Amino acid sequence: MRLIASHATAAIVSAGAWVGVGWIWALVLGYSIGLTGIESRYVTQIPILFVSGVLLFLIAVALNYLLITFEASQRAQSKALELQVLAREAELKALRAQIDPHFLFNSLNSISALVMTDREAARQMCVLLADFLRGSLKLGSQERISLAEEMRLAECYLDIERVRLGPRLKIQRDIDPQCEQCLVPPLIMQPLVENAITHGVAPTIEGGIVTLQAARNGAGVKIVIENPFEEDSKAQNGAGVGLKNVKMRLANLYDGNARMDVNQNAGRFRVELQLPCDRV
Repeated sequence: MRLIASHATAAIVSAGAWVGVGWIWALVLGYSIGLTGIESRYVTQIPILFVSGVLLFLIAVALNYLLITFEASQRAQSKALELQVLAREAELKALRAQIDPHFLFNSLNSISALVMTDREAARQMCVLLADFLRGSLKLGSQERISLAEEMRLAECYLDIERVRLGPRLKIQRDIDPQCEQCLVPPLIMQPLVENAITHGVAPTIEGGIVTLQAARNGAGVKIVIENPFEEDSKAQNGAGVGLKNVKMRLANLYDGNARMDVNQNAGRFRVELQLPCDRV
C-alpha cells in the first residue's frame, strides 16, 4: 500500500512538473516570437496534459517493473539450470558410490581364494569385475541408455556373483527384443539385482533363481526382477535402501509417469518397473 501511495505521489509530482515546464515554455514562445493566445490555449490543455503525464509516469514504472521481473526470471532460470546440473552430478556420484562395498570385498576375497584353487576362474572373475566397473562408470555418466545396455551391465554383475556363489545362483532371462532400444536411466537395475543377490540368494544354503524379464506394455516397458526370499527376512527385503533410491529416481525423472511395484508371495520377491518407452 505504501509503495502504491509513493508511486501515485511521484506520478502527480512529475506530471505537475511537466505541466509547469510546459507553461513556462508557452510563456517563452508567446513573448519571444509573438504567438498571441498561446498561454490561454495551453491552459485549456492542462488537464489533458496532467493526466497524460500521470499515465506516462505509471507506464514507465510498469515497464521498469517488467524489466526487473524479467531479469529476476532470467536469474532464477539460470540458477535452476545450475542446480539441475549440480543435482545431476550429485546423482552420478551417488550412483557410482552405490555399488555395495561388500560386493567388492566379497569379489576380491573370492578372487584371492580362487587364485589358489582355480586360477582360470580367478582370471575370469577379474575380467568380469573390470568390465562391470568400467561399464558402470561409462554408462552412469549418460542421461539415458538403452535397455539392452542396462541389461548387459546387470548381467555382468550377476556373472561376477555366479563365479562367487557357484551353482547356488541360477539366472533366467526373458527379454523381448522389441523393448531393447527403449531408453532407461543408467544403473536403474543395479540396486535391484544387488538386492536380489544380497537378500535373496546369498543368505540361503540352496541359493535360488534370479529372473530378469522385460516386455512392452502398451506405450511403455515393464521390467521385472524376481528372486527367492525367506519368510522371516521379509522386513529386510522390503525396506532396502536400494529400493527407496530407485523409487525416488523414478519420481524425479518421470514426474509421476513411471512407478515401481514390490510384491512378496510364495517365497518369491518381485520388483516390477513400469517406464515410458522413449526410443533411441
